[in-house]
Amino acid sequence: MKTLALLGTVTGIALFAGIRLYATVLTVGLCLRYGLLHLPQELASLSVLSHPYVLGAASVCAIMEFIADKVPWVDSLWDAVHAILRPAGAALVAFAAVGRLDPATEIAVILLCGGVAFSSHSAKAGARLLVNQSPEPFSNILLSLCEDFVAVGGSYAAVAHPLAILAVVAAFLGLFALLARRIYRRLRRDPAPP
Repeated sequence: MKTLALLGTVTGIALFAGIRLYATVLTVGLCLRYGLLHLPQELASLSVLSHPYVLGAASVCAIMEFIADKVPWVDSLWDAVHAILRPAGAALVAFAAVGRLDPATEIAVILLCGGVAFSSHSAKAGARLLVNQSPEPFSNILLSLCEDFVAVGGSYAAVAHPLAILAVVAAFLGLFALLARRIYRRLRRDPAPP
């Protein structure tokens, strides 16, 4: 059960880091710093997220992302830059969390977390490109605020309720795989317009 809880926490953090890396790190770090979350012994190394340097850097970046993400097309540019940063950040958080496991397990968890973050980032960026087609800015701002809420609430839940979040991650990955296959088949069937 401890292994599933650990997996739920790290993959949950990765899932929400793919949406909002800095808000995820900031949420978990602040909750640890102010005693709103308590880590089990096997995740004690995640307490590094509550260090003032980490909190300061995450705060500055989270504010920048909060502003950039409310502006149509700037959000898509931000997402393009973060296509590498979000999965890499999730992998680094996973590394901090599981740094005391055997090397094979450690690498497997790091790769899994990077993949989960890339999947959630891809879904978020794709949804944003669709919403940016709308001429009015309100749908973009509403979607961005929903992402903020999901990332903050989900980050907290990843530590507080890891087994429930593991189920959420599994459901997300299943849905992502199903939709990705359908989109790929649709793109192969429909030739590009001249």
